[in-house]
Parts: sequence; structure tokens; C-alpha cells
Amino acid sequence: MAGAPSQVDLLDPKPRLRELNGKTVSLEGQSPVSALEPTSYFWPSPYKFAPGGQSGIEVSDLLPHTREVVDELCVVRSMVTDTSNHHPGQHMWMTGVTRYGHPALGAWVSYGLGSANEELPGYIVLSSGQGTAAGASNWSSGFMPSRYQGVPLRSTGEPILYLKAPRGIDGRMQRESMELISQLNAEHYRNTNDLTVLESMQAYEAAFRLQSSAPELLDLSDESSGTLDAYGISTGTGGFAMNCLLARRLVEKGVRFVQLNHSSWDAHKEICDNHEGHCKAIDQPIAALIDDLRQRGLLEETLVVWGGEFGRTPTAEHRRKESMQNIGRDHQARGFTIWMAGGGIKSGHVHGATDEACLDVAEQPVHVHDLQATILHCLGLDHEKLTFPYLGRQQKLTDTGGEVVRELLA
Repeated sequence: MAGAPSQVDLLDPKPRLRELNGKTVSLEGQSPVSALEPTSYFWPSPYKFAPGGQSGIEVSDLLPHTREVVDELCVVRSMVTDTSNHHPGQHMWMTGVTRYGHPALGAWVSYGLGSANEELPGYIVLSSGQGTAAGASNWSSGFMPSRYQGVPLRSTGEPILYLKAPRGIDGRMQRESMELISQLNAEHYRNTNDLTVLESMQAYEAAFRLQSSAPELLDLSDESSGTLDAYGISTGTGGFAMNCLLARRLVEKGVRFVQLNHSSWDAHKEICDNHEGHCKAIDQPIAALIDDLRQRGLLEETLVVWGGEFGRTPTAEHRRKESMQNIGRDHQARGFTIWMAGGGIKSGHVHGATDEACLDVAEQPVHVHDLQATILHCLGLDHEKLTFPYLGRQQKLTDTGGEVVRELLA
């Protein structure tokens, strides 16, 4: 959820904010990585929260469908990251560091687990909305070989651009061209021992296989009308709904890591219009994805993770101070909320807590590195041992930190 959803409006109810409404926030003792102006004042959520399921976890009225599947979720309300700027925040969330050039989480998973379907990439990216601040670095292979990077897949039109053979080129001609290119690359590799040549050869072969396998992914003729309705695809909820259904189809076909990007939640102004629109787009499809995976017996072996690069302040922000309808919230790096489901995670559980005003973590902080270590653990990978040699050291996703959060495990 690129751009940072507001936890106090979605998943972390704070009734105390109603009593503090309009009071100025003192910056003394507050986290330096949250964006609080000296004139910031508390602003309670305009949305009601209600308990859902047998667990009774409270969820905002903005997410009624999510509330219906809340018993499958493990909600973490005590997330902590190292920055409150979007580019480095997304890098931290996806690559474990705040700078460019490192492999994304999906690349580490592909490197660690390999491929379960040779016809498809091990790491596929589906995007909707306005685009992520950090762009393609959110699914880059960084210093790893390029075969581990995420492959963007479009939900309409050609699944992958430039995959279709040019006009006048048939299968025989293409295969002969491939064989010639492969021979030339092999000769070049024998003369140079350049590993990037091998990567190029593998990329050609992968692209050739994708020409037949990728178009099948968008053929929904085998999906029932009930399934399409459940995801909201027939009710005009747009690209994210289709991406959720594609994610399930990809998981069924053995793709190791599917990344859905939806942006932008960066609501410095008009947060109500922003979040209401995004929640309408994501709420029903996400609940349908959880239900669909469960009904097909896939949820317990598929880990689903939802969240943004950080959260938003419990205070009001006015880009145009004369208009109350222009109200928004700023960035907050401590005390934001994510959730996880399936894949060995404890269901119907809330972990951690923020203080009564949601200015900071009060209990059981979970750093982004801890979350990454826990994700890898659920996939059977040890974040301390999953390393790659680069610049004279054994690099890892969690850099120099990270511990598995055992309390999140089933």
C-alpha cells in the first residue's frame, strides 16, 4: 500500500483522540522520525470502528470486507521503521536498507527457494494506482543476478510488453534466431567467462517460454461468475481487483513471490477522499483473496502480508489552512500497522500496541527487519544464513539486525 495508509483511520482505533481533539501536540520526547509540525493538533478519526469475527479485532468502517475475514489475520500495531520519507521508506520495506542498489524481498525469496514453475518467473509484480515512489527498485535484484528480479505483469492488454513476436516472425524463425543467439553467446562466454552472458542466455530462454505461458494468465474463462463477483471484477473496482485474482492464479501455478503495489495513500490533504477511494478499491478484493485461498486449501501454505512503508500521524495537517475539508495527515515511522495471514501465522491475533494517542509504540515494537526475518522464517529460510557475497561481505536482507517475532507464529 505505497504512500502509507493511516493506521488510526483503518486498523488502530484510538478513542482517546476524541478527548484530545484540537489540542496542540508537544514535540518534546517525540520520535524524530515522525513528521510533526510545531502547530500540529490532535484529530480523531472521522470513521467508526467495530469488532469482527470471534476474535473481536476492531476494524474501521472503511474496511467492512476485511472485518469479515479478520479472524484469519494477525494484526501488528507496533511497527517501526528508520525513516519517514517515501523513497527510502519503500526501500527499507522492500530491500532492508534505505538506499538504492539492494535486492528486494522477492528477489531474496527467489534466490533462496528457486522456481517451482519453469514456464513462469519466480517473482512477479502487479501494480495499480499512481505508481510507487521508489519505482522499479522496489522489485530489483540489486547486486544479485538479474534472473531474481521481479517481472512486472500488466492486468490488461499484453501481460508483458514486447513479449509478442514481431509481425512476420513465426515460431520456426524465432527458434532459429534463438539458437543462433545462444551459439554466439556461448562462444562469447567461452572467451570471456563473463557471467552476465549466461544471464543474458537465460533471459532469452525465459522470454521465449513466457510467450506461451503469460497470455494464459489473463484468460479468465475458467473462472466462475461467482468468483469474479466475489473479487469485484464485474463491479468496476479496477486494476487492484484483477491483480488479486491474478495473484491467486499465480500462486496456484507455483510462482514463489507475488507482489501487489497499490498507490498512492500519501494523503497530506483530503485524506477522507483519498482513503475512501483506495479502501473501496482494495477492501473487497483482499477479503475475496483470503477466502479464495482458504477455500482452495492454499492459505495455510501461502503467506499474505499487507502494509505500507510507514503510517500517518494522529494529528491534522493543513496544506491550505483556510479549508477544513483539505485536512490530511503527515508521515509517521513509529507505531504503524500491518497485517499478515496464512503461511504459519497466528490468526485472529493482535500484536503490540501504540500509546493512547498513537504517537509512538507502547508495547512489543516490531522493526521492519524483524518483520522481514519473520517472513523468511515462514518460508523456511533463515535470514542469518540467506546471504549473498558483495563488496567484501556476506550481505543479507535484514542487514545487521532482525529477529524472528515468535509471538506472530501459529
